[in-house]
Amino acid sequence: MVGRHSRIVDRALTRLKLRQLRLLVAVGAHGNIQNAARELGISQPAATKMIQDLELDFEVKLFSRTNRGVTPTVFGETLIRHGKLIFAQVSNAAQELDDLNEGNAGRVVVGTLLAASTSLLPAAIEILLADRPNVAIKINEGTNEVLMPRLLSGEIDMVVGRLPSHRHRDKIRQEKLFEDRILAIVGNQHPLAGRPDVSFAQTKPFGWIVPPLETTLRRQLDHFFVDQQQYVPPVTIESVSYLTNRALLQSRNLIGLMPAEVVSQDIAHGYLSPLDWDVPFGQGPIGVSFRADADLSPAGRAFKSALHQAVRQK
Repeated sequence: MVGRHSRIVDRALTRLKLRQLRLLVAVGAHGNIQNAARELGISQPAATKMIQDLELDFEVKLFSRTNRGVTPTVFGETLIRHGKLIFAQVSNAAQELDDLNEGNAGRVVVGTLLAASTSLLPAAIEILLADRPNVAIKINEGTNEVLMPRLLSGEIDMVVGRLPSHRHRDKIRQEKLFEDRILAIVGNQHPLAGRPDVSFAQTKPFGWIVPPLETTLRRQLDHFFVDQQQYVPPVTIESVSYLTNRALLQSRNLIGLMPAEVVSQDIAHGYLSPLDWDVPFGQGPIGVSFRADADLSPAGRAFKSALHQAVRQK
């Protein structure tokens, strides 16, 4: 086994070309060799020969033929995934060189979940810019379902927010920053705003703003509703947009579930009100996730350090 591994590594280092990997990724995307060859500007026979050479070098079958074209085998999917990661790293290197050439002190691309977007992330950015005023920062907002694949493919450097509890754990490293809890939030005009000792029964006449189906919080909420005699809200709005949720809570008598970290400033300024009802689920760690198989850039390491510093200063 060791001899085979060494043989394949030697072939990859001496014979593998980026053009072959580009073709491999294109075939995987198109499911068709002819269309992939057209994208790269080569003939179909040349493309077929390049794939055959790859299969010989790696000693595996990369694609299976179907009625509609070709589909990657498990070996093909693995090599395509690594190919995408290679191209992402090349792109990141080119971008970082361009940033340095423009006078920026490196670059960091951060994925953020709702729980980190309103106070933790801005505080960390302020700390980073105080130390590295010319660093280039790019922020991408989304859910774990969107951001984690982009993290694994190398498109982003880290994800900041609620730590995923069960997915991708073997491929990512996590550092906990603090423990957050979920609050039930309403607008100041809501009939339950300011009432003491609110019970769940009192919330039943009102609609809810809920997180997306793929989130852990939504699954916990759905299970809770089922346990409450199969409760179904009269109105349900599914949204992950804080600005939209904030406006809806201020204009309609809805109830929203929000991480305490997210709504702390709006509560402090009197724009929203927390219900006096302890949400019996949703507490979890807020932290930073990054790839286990890759080192962060100097700017990335500095930003991760800034996150920890921002938590200590809270």
